[in-house]
Amino acid sequence: MDMHGAAPFGPGSGVPADPPPPGTAVVDAQGNVAAWSTEAEHLLGYAWHEVAGRPVLRLLGLEAGVADARTAGLPALLAEGGTTATLLHRDGRPVHVRMRTWPSRDADGRARYILMFEPFEPEERQPGRPDEPRPQEPRPEVTRPEEPRQDEPQPGRPDEPRPEEPPPEAGPSTTDEAFAQSHLPMAVWDSDLRIVRISAGAARELGSDESRLRGLRATDILPPHIGPVVEDGLRRALETGRPTQLQVRGSVRRGGPERVWSVTVSPLRTPAGLVRNMQVTALDITEQQLARERLALLNDVGKQVGSTLDVLRTAQKMADLVVGRLADFVTVDLLDALFRGVEPQPSTTGAVALRRAAQQSVLPGVPEALVRPGDVDEYPRSTPPVRCLATGRPSLHRTPADGIRAWQEADPERSVVVGAFGVHSLMVIPLRARGITLGVALLGRHRRTEPFEEDDLLLAEEIGARAALAMDNARRYTHERDTALALQRSLLPQRLAAQGAVEVAYRYLPARTRAGLGGDWFDVIPLSGARVALVVGDVAGHGLRASATMGRLRTVVRTLADVDLPPDELLVHLDDLVTHLMAEEDTTEPQLESAGDLIATCLYLVYDPVSRRCTAAAAGHPPPAVVPPGEPASFVDIAPGPPLGVGGLPFERAEWELPPDSLLALYTDGLVEGTKQDLGRGQEALRQCLTQPPRSLEETCDLLVRSLLPAQPQDDVALLLARNLALDADRVATWDLPSEPAAVGDARAAVLGRLAQWRMDDVAFTAELVVSELVTNAIRYGQPPVQLRLIRDTALICEVSDNSSSAPHMRRARTFDEGGRGLLLVAQFAQRWGTRHHPVGKTIWAEIDLPGGQP
Repeated sequence: MDMHGAAPFGPGSGVPADPPPPGTAVVDAQGNVAAWSTEAEHLLGYAWHEVAGRPVLRLLGLEAGVADARTAGLPALLAEGGTTATLLHRDGRPVHVRMRTWPSRDADGRARYILMFEPFEPEERQPGRPDEPRPQEPRPEVTRPEEPRQDEPQPGRPDEPRPEEPPPEAGPSTTDEAFAQSHLPMAVWDSDLRIVRISAGAARELGSDESRLRGLRATDILPPHIGPVVEDGLRRALETGRPTQLQVRGSVRRGGPERVWSVTVSPLRTPAGLVRNMQVTALDITEQQLARERLALLNDVGKQVGSTLDVLRTAQKMADLVVGRLADFVTVDLLDALFRGVEPQPSTTGAVALRRAAQQSVLPGVPEALVRPGDVDEYPRSTPPVRCLATGRPSLHRTPADGIRAWQEADPERSVVVGAFGVHSLMVIPLRARGITLGVALLGRHRRTEPFEEDDLLLAEEIGARAALAMDNARRYTHERDTALALQRSLLPQRLAAQGAVEVAYRYLPARTRAGLGGDWFDVIPLSGARVALVVGDVAGHGLRASATMGRLRTVVRTLADVDLPPDELLVHLDDLVTHLMAEEDTTEPQLESAGDLIATCLYLVYDPVSRRCTAAAAGHPPPAVVPPGEPASFVDIAPGPPLGVGGLPFERAEWELPPDSLLALYTDGLVEGTKQDLGRGQEALRQCLTQPPRSLEETCDLLVRSLLPAQPQDDVALLLARNLALDADRVATWDLPSEPAAVGDARAAVLGRLAQWRMDDVAFTAELVVSELVTNAIRYGQPPVQLRLIRDTALICEVSDNSSSAPHMRRARTFDEGGRGLLLVAQFAQRWGTRHHPVGKTIWAEIDLPGGQP
């Protein structure tokens, strides 16, 4: 019968049985419990965490007599010697014990007492006369041995009072009995560090008796890893006269179980104050220590596993933490789908192939493993790992249990490993998160002699649950990041359009943080008149939403650039778009940020190779850097403007002349701003890098990335470098035309003559037709003055300008209409055409392809 049932020995039990072992406790000077043995827990039903720090009298005198016990019972209870008491078990039944007390001191010299309570069954009272009142049951309080009752018949004359017996004196026999009956490991050592006395509990733990141990040193009777530690503590206590507290771990005798002991070495002083002997007491704190170690392991797993969003590194961190602290050998195998970032679908029939994610061993090189990390390990049908995947339940096996024997028969290669390394205990743990089994972890022991227990299985299951959640988070992050990266790359320029205004090089680096990808972007947009637009932008936030917003903004910028809006006006329209997106955003979804988070920055710059001038405007974006030939780098003095999405505020335009062969650097804040530096310091570092001797654009990109960014960028980075070119005067021809019909023929003749000089006869007919139609429209529908310009670039550009702001429109001409076909012909013969508006007037332009794409 267990400890919560009736007493297993004594009258009425039916069969004689050995009494349970005595319990021990350590009490401080205030009467509070400082230590509690496993035997005490079994005897009274209270676990260590329930009694730690509580007054011992509240445990030993729970009902009647508590007040007396608190005032007078504590000195009597802690008095050296023996006493009896009736204690209350946690379930309310009485427990009769004999109590013994020994004074001691802790490591700081404070007084404390060691209590031992040994259970016994009191003799039953003999029935008296029928009319004799039944004696009152003893109250559950600490008492000395009972004195004879006055109303009981005594030997001698009936009316003769019985003389009071003197209390028992404590003599040498009391100490002998204490050592002979004490189950607490305790010993006394002399000044030569040799045993003088030893308790029965110590002799039992050492596997010997006092006669054989007396006169031996600690190094003679204890293992090499414990004996010197205890002897050093004895020596310190003898030399300093102060108690010493030790903690040792291991088996104190050959073949014994491994335990953890709290050892206290206390000096014993003579009446003259000299230290002649030392008292050593040992408390078995194995269960408490194991509980602390399990808690520490769980704490380390919670802190370290999941610190990275990489599936393999997460699995390896789990294996590293478990080996040496819980198991001797660990493997982590995951379903192959997990490595691809998709939802795992485990098979419940047949053999299962799992990919090794991590492994670790107490032996160098993990010789127990059959495969290497990254390889596939196949488990036969009906083996514990396959059943674990199917059921999602852990299992504990001790060889040669049936489950392990069947596994060995089905997998001979693994059976050889089990036998070669002496694996005697295994745990198979499912790695489950959010209702999905991701894989299994296998934990084995072959160096530690103790097999796994049920508590170890519970601990391993908790570790597996935490690790599986971290792996699933890593899998989800990998899937979302790959999706966002694919989306972002599809929205960024796959190749830059051909243009002759600038040479360009670029870099895009995604962030390497848990937040995911950002919304950084760039673009190079060819404009009319051989001009080019350079754009960089940054959408606040990370993830799919930021990438999608970036794509929408890039599309809008390209559309507005085709309309040939000036930079400041373009940003006004872009700001309106972001404001409308914020108004349309559904912020009721919990996965979306608030609408106020939809903020973006942008820098839009236009370079004209004919005039060699730059025009730019910024919306909350860092200014571009400029490096003229032979000069240091500097930043353009441009008003930053408000970010996109603020609304209602204007943007300022900046213009400056750019010498040929100058370097322009456009970038997002991720390049110059990080956790270790602010924007100002980052821009200064950028300026110094750009001031270095000239090199190719690709080399300059690599230099900036290498010098300014850490190995794992915290934010996305977009970098766009451009070296400007200039169109010489001999590649541009301009004519001012009178606003009269006869000027059309003069314009055709002038164009044919210039094309002959440029040796471009192949496009002469097309150019003559396009120029004729554009000049005719300007004279007929526009306002003077009229100007014609030809630009020889990657294409032949024909431009006709007038002072009218009305834009031309193509229309469908009827069969017998004499006009209305001019722009239709232009659209058919030109590669592209359009209208560019000015503060006063407009320009209609058309581009004609050149053979081979070269001027």
